[in-house]
Amino acid sequence: MKSIYKIMMISGLLAMTAGCGQKKSDFKYLLDEFADLKVMRYTIPGWDELTLQQKEYAYHLSEAAKWGRDIHWDQNCKWNLPIRHVVENILENYKGERNCKEFEQFTVYAKRLFFANGIHHHYAEDKFFPECSQEYFKSLMEAVGDGTKCAELLPVIYDPNSLLQRRSTSTEGDIVVLSAGNFYEGVTRTEVEKYYDSIEDKTDETPIAYGLNTKVTKDANGNIVEIPWKIDGMYGPAIRKICQELELAAACAENDIQKRALALLIKYYETGDLKIWDEYNIEWVKDTLGTVDYINGFIEDYNDPLGRKGAWEGHVNIKDHKASERSDILSANAQWFEDNSPVDPRFKKDKCKGISAKVINAVCLAGDCYPSTPIGINLPNADWIRKMYGSKSVTIANITHAYDYAAQESPNSTLDEFAWDDEEKALYRKWGTYADEIHTDLHECLGHGSGQLLPGVSSTAMGEYASALEEARADLFGLYYTADPKMVELGIMPDKDAYKAEYSNYIRNGIMVQFTRVELGRPNTEAHMQNRKLIAEWCYQKGLKDNVIEKKVRGGKTYFVVNDFVKLRSLFAELLAEIQRIKSEGDYEAGKNLIETYAVHIDPVLHKEIKQRYEALNLKPYGGFINPDIVPVEKDGKIVDYEVIYNDDYLKQQLDYGRKYSTL
Repeated sequence: MKSIYKIMMISGLLAMTAGCGQKKSDFKYLLDEFADLKVMRYTIPGWDELTLQQKEYAYHLSEAAKWGRDIHWDQNCKWNLPIRHVVENILENYKGERNCKEFEQFTVYAKRLFFANGIHHHYAEDKFFPECSQEYFKSLMEAVGDGTKCAELLPVIYDPNSLLQRRSTSTEGDIVVLSAGNFYEGVTRTEVEKYYDSIEDKTDETPIAYGLNTKVTKDANGNIVEIPWKIDGMYGPAIRKICQELELAAACAENDIQKRALALLIKYYETGDLKIWDEYNIEWVKDTLGTVDYINGFIEDYNDPLGRKGAWEGHVNIKDHKASERSDILSANAQWFEDNSPVDPRFKKDKCKGISAKVINAVCLAGDCYPSTPIGINLPNADWIRKMYGSKSVTIANITHAYDYAAQESPNSTLDEFAWDDEEKALYRKWGTYADEIHTDLHECLGHGSGQLLPGVSSTAMGEYASALEEARADLFGLYYTADPKMVELGIMPDKDAYKAEYSNYIRNGIMVQFTRVELGRPNTEAHMQNRKLIAEWCYQKGLKDNVIEKKVRGGKTYFVVNDFVKLRSLFAELLAEIQRIKSEGDYEAGKNLIETYAVHIDPVLHKEIKQRYEALNLKPYGGFINPDIVPVEKDGKIVDYEVIYNDDYLKQQLDYGRKYSTL
């Protein structure tokens, strides 16, 4: 089950609408731009209303999150940390000329490296390269005393034929062998799958997520072995620091449920026992009353070509009680949405349990959530825990609004460039941002938590296609219900036609705009982008007869326009029913066919046009954030407050984190 709804907002796409307020004129959100990236900052609304105990709780949870940084870097590729250490050394200690083109090129590479948590693009997953020459990079290393590392590291950085993708999507090779990620070493896909087939119990109604917290390799005798990530195993020094902060957090938790959950999380880190991980998630789900919440652990498997290994991530947040009222309504009506879903009754849950949802404001981003973060989260991932105990769903308001505010600081927008006419633009400006937030709510709160597997179907049955299919399933659930009259009846959607802004935007982005992020000639490989292309392309093709979505050309520019919103909704329903069937029955071949037919291949002529139009806007397609600092305030030797300090220097934060939170 995929949990994180990673819609990477495109600069200028969002407009201010209901619920977003006005941009703070005295606060700059957009801090830096380079390559295809922009760096922003976010505020923490509601911090000053927290009690001292709640602030202390959030502080220690944030420190625990930051100590996982090196783990995530190493997971992405075993060469990432050695390269990062060299880059940090150069940035801090190089005494030569810095005001020259090649050092500027090196600095851009350093910024990209920090943004991606390694040498592969954070979203496209392809290796990127410095624009400065290899000889110049070598001279920098030698100047700061790292010359002995040149022979080993420079080929890794510059070789165009090795470690090309963090997570390989090759259809002609072994995706385990070809992936640069550090989840497997010296093993093949066949060997790994055979190993897990031998230890998994396909009949278990509460299956363990085998492989979630281990690296797979071979011992001296050639036998497959797993190296656990735990306090006395791999990543032990970092995990020990995490546990120390979790213990301090537990001492000031808001309630007993939080204390029990943290005790189980610490025990899991100490033992590596995945049964305890499940016990922790069950306890964590129960905490629906606390204001401060968190994510901490090896969770999402997007980066693993086989969809097993959890990338380390941390996230600390506080509840926006007022904004959460709409999420409370969705949670309270979860059974109605499940019962009225357009899928086969065999795949529906008889009883939706423990579904909780809220709107939150991020306090700290870490690991797989930093600097690039989701705007919505739904956890835990285990289908059986969702079915028996429920799940937590959140929409991250201050991150969404920071994207809005940063977009206002740019004079151009993709909306003006890619929307067909003034009517379409006006509709989005009126309802678009709010409708998008509602879609996120539905995606996270109900979409991921909907449906069920048939008995005997494994949660890993969809293999490498699982991520894209699960995100498509949740997106379709949200799209279908965004247009339902029930949403107006419940007071969530403000107007019966507001959903049209989301429909037009979704098709426009999924079939066209999102490919501004993909290099010409490259396939579409990222799971969330595949999800959106699958939905938009499938609906376009299936609706050709009725002209549901029309391809129009004006002045040499291509547009995709929704002509029939009612029929488009029926297409969303049809595809939702099919993808739910595929997942519930474990129909690998049907899932593979959907992805490879509709989600991967980009029309090269259209792609070139989109790239040219986007480049003329001078916008950056990807965004990420730096964290505010939470600083204890002492008086007479006693901590009396925790102050939030908003940073404005991206590189400084990266170097500060490298000095303070490195253990590997």
